[in-house]
Amino acid sequence: MQNVRKNPPDIGISHGSVELCRVAFGLGIPSICTNDTPHAEAVKRLTTPLADYLVISKAIPKSLFEGFGAKRIIQFDGVDEVAWIKNLQPKIEQKYEHPLIVVRQLQTKASYAKGKPDTTMTLAKKLTSLGKVVFLSRYYRRPRKGMITPTKLVDSASLVAQADLVVSAGGTIAREAALQGTCSIVISTIDRFHVNDYLERKGFPIFTFSDMSQALKCAEKNLGRKWNVKNLLEKLENPVDVIEKIVSTM
Repeated sequence: MQNVRKNPPDIGISHGSVELCRVAFGLGIPSICTNDTPHAEAVKRLTTPLADYLVISKAIPKSLFEGFGAKRIIQFDGVDEVAWIKNLQPKIEQKYEHPLIVVRQLQTKASYAKGKPDTTMTLAKKLTSLGKVVFLSRYYRRPRKGMITPTKLVDSASLVAQADLVVSAGGTIAREAALQGTCSIVISTIDRFHVNDYLERKGFPIFTFSDMSQALKCAEKNLGRKWNVKNLLEKLENPVDVIEKIVSTM
């Protein structure tokens, strides 16, 4: 910390990092914060008042942050994941059998998910009858019957590029898949994600269900189907470009 005080950075940039926003404030340097989860109120309360600039998708109403002390809100016509998906060259780290179904576990320990049932685990078990299931566990990387549970870090963006179907509770991996034309099924256990609904309206293959049977029907119908979303992706704005413009004015 002493070294940071003696030679502080010029700007702090983060994706909703409470620690970075606090450190930047303490050092007296400007900070830029991105956020695509307005339902995560604890993080929103601890970062929004401290950030000099809040960069969010046009899909998210400004009003969801204005009441939390936001100084400047800059919106862009896209989603955060465009930053690394737009020019991504997927790498195949491991070859899996097909049909390949990737399931990302609900972040059950997040404050906004406390007390919510882990429907991703339930659905993953049912999906083993349709294909090979790779279950990306949030916390405990132990073997699960009938599934592949990686024990090491996984390049999720590359993994979902080769998948035939992706299922999650609606986080980053859902949009990484949809932006690459892979069918993404979101099991709604919390409020709907504005950014997911935005991508669905734009024509990307991301579908939200609260009913398990409807999710399974969608999985059976679209398993292995790929969408050509290249032109749609090109039309989306890259948040990195927006941040660079902000930095250039500081």
